[in-house]
Formats: sequence, C-alpha cells, structure tokens
Amino acid sequence: MVLTHKKSRSLKLFNKQSFKYINLPILLCVVFLSLFGVLMIYSASSYSAQLTYGDSFFFARKQLIGVIIGLIFMFIIYNFDYKILNRYYKLALILSIVLLVLVFVPFLSVSNYGATRWIGFGSFTIQPSEIAKFGLVLFCAGYLSKKYDYMHKFKTLIPVLLAGGIMCVLIMLEPNMSITMCVGATFLFMLFMGGAKIKHMLSLGIPIIGIIPILLLEPYRLKRLSAFLDPWSNAQDEGFQLVQSLYSLGSGGLFGVGLFESRQKYLFLPFAESDFIFSIIGEELGLIGCLFIISIFLILIYYGFKVAKNASDRFGSLLASGITFVIAIQVILNIAVVTGSVPPTGLPLPFISAGGTSIVVFLSAIGILLNIDKQSKINKQEISFVPKY
Repeated sequence: MVLTHKKSRSLKLFNKQSFKYINLPILLCVVFLSLFGVLMIYSASSYSAQLTYGDSFFFARKQLIGVIIGLIFMFIIYNFDYKILNRYYKLALILSIVLLVLVFVPFLSVSNYGATRWIGFGSFTIQPSEIAKFGLVLFCAGYLSKKYDYMHKFKTLIPVLLAGGIMCVLIMLEPNMSITMCVGATFLFMLFMGGAKIKHMLSLGIPIIGIIPILLLEPYRLKRLSAFLDPWSNAQDEGFQLVQSLYSLGSGGLFGVGLFESRQKYLFLPFAESDFIFSIIGEELGLIGCLFIISIFLILIYYGFKVAKNASDRFGSLLASGITFVIAIQVILNIAVVTGSVPPTGLPLPFISAGGTSIVVFLSAIGILLNIDKQSKINKQEISFVPKY
C-alpha cells in the first residue's frame, strides 16, 4: 500500500510518532547552545544587572523566557508541513519590509546607543531586522524554486536584488551595518544556490565593492575602522571595546579562569552579555572552551546543509540552505569581530547572545529546518513502501 493519501499524511504529521523523525544532532546542538547561552549571559551580566536593575538574574531570566518561547515555537513549527510556507513567500517579504519601516515610526520606534533598531509596545520590544533575515530567505526560496528554469536570464534575478536591496537600505538607515552585511551576503548566497550564473554574480560584485567606500565615509564608521587597524592607539575611546575583548580572550589562556570568574564583565567590556559574549566564554573557559563551542556550531551547520542536500524538493533545499547560511554567517562575523579579525560591529552570536527576538526567531527557524528533514524522511519511507511487481 502506498501511503500518499492526504489523510494518512496528516495523521502522521500530528501524532506523537512524528517525533521519531526528529534530527537529534540539530536538536541537541540548539538546545545545548540555547541553555549554555542562558548560563553565560548570567555570568557576563550578573554584576551590571545588579547595579542597574537590582537583580543579577535580570538578563538571564529574560533570555530563559525567550528560550522557552522559542522552543515551544520550534516544536509547533516542526509539526507543520513546511510546504505551506511556499504559498506565503511574497507575504513574508512584505511583512518583513513593513516591520523594518515601522522602526522609523516615532511612537513605535525605540532608540538605544544612537541606533533605532527596535519596535516597542509598552515594555515589549522586538528587533525587526532579526525577523527580516529569515523573511528574505523564505522569499528567495519561494521565488527561486519557481524560477529555476529561467535563472540563466539576468532579469530573473531582479526581484531578489530589489528585495535584498530594499532591506539593506532600511537596515542601514537604523543604522546597523552588521545586519546589513548579513542580509547582503544572504541574498547573494540564495541567488548562487538558486542557480544564478557566475558571470551575473561577478557583475553584482562590482557595484557592491563600489558602495563600501561610500558607507565608510560616515565619521563613526571611520573611527571604527581606525580602531580596528590599531585599537591601542585610542584604547580609551574607539579602540576600548576591542582592546577589552582581546584582554578578555588573552587572559583566558588555554583552560580559562573558571566559570563565573571573569574580570572583564565588571564594566570593563561593553555588551559583554550580547555582542561580545564570546569574549567572556574565552576568558572563563579558555581556548578549549571556545573550540568546543565552535565545534558545536560546525556540527549544527554541517547537519543543516545535509538537510538541504536531502530535501525532497527545491523549495525545501533552498529554505534549509538559507536558514543554515544565516546561522553560519552570523557565527563567523561575531567571532571575527570579538577576535579583531574584522572592524567592530554589533552582531549577536546565534542562540547564545542576549536578545529575546533573536533567540525566538532562530529557534523558530530551526523548527522549519527540522520539518524539512522530517518530510524528506517520510517521503523516503513512503517510497520504500511501494510494492514491486
């Protein structure tokens, strides 16, 4: 008997047996990273949270709530067929752009440290750029999977270029150069995976390279570039954060100073619980701890791309590739920043850095990834049930 009837598939998707298809390496990696993140956020922020809010668990508690909500969303999404999303890829783009525009609405926008990146509803805030990254991935996956046979024509690329370009401009106006870089790299990656010709990809690189010097003309970006080139020349101003990050990593040595024993978290290292949490990991757990966390990310990324390779359709393959790439590029950029490999810019470390929107959105995206993997396993099993005559 061939198990392809819609009723049979529906029953299979929504009963407890569906969890036998769950990808354990991915699940274990994200659960570990998320819970480890709560622990490190507490370690990195306990002193500053006590001084500012009178509660050393302030940031850790918020993150734990985000992790719980994110895990609930992840398991709910895991039990819905990802192919449903293919109907709404245009809506995902529209909603992402609307959210990015709302950042600039006066009574909704929330500013912090000279940037306007959040939407506020009372005490509740969200960061639209965290959502927009995956909204763009969904749009690209839906559009490119339908236009695969026409990817040899440059005009087929235009909708993706417009979508990515609009998002990049809106995020750059916040300003948020790090997320802009992430979004830009993502839509170029999606074009490549979608089948764009190499000559078209190279032609896109010329204007992008030309834009970079223009973006660096902003005074604060020039200062950051100067701090990156020689942070010790202005160690008390623009170079302060990078110098403190390097002190933190350097003092950790091979095995670290011990969990909760960081010295840099005592108001020396800014954003210790968010953008620079990897520095605290290096200080407390040493090079061995850093390599262990990097290895967990590598396992997650490996299995993410494996899901993309084994997906049962082109849409699922592109969607899984895009989700995995966003995780990979953010890990690379975050670690590059805290180690002084690229100019300082604010970008959270996925699943670990403090940020409610980030953790909920990333865990929700993992739910989609797990479902793509589940659907491919179910399809393979159904094919194996077809009797041979």
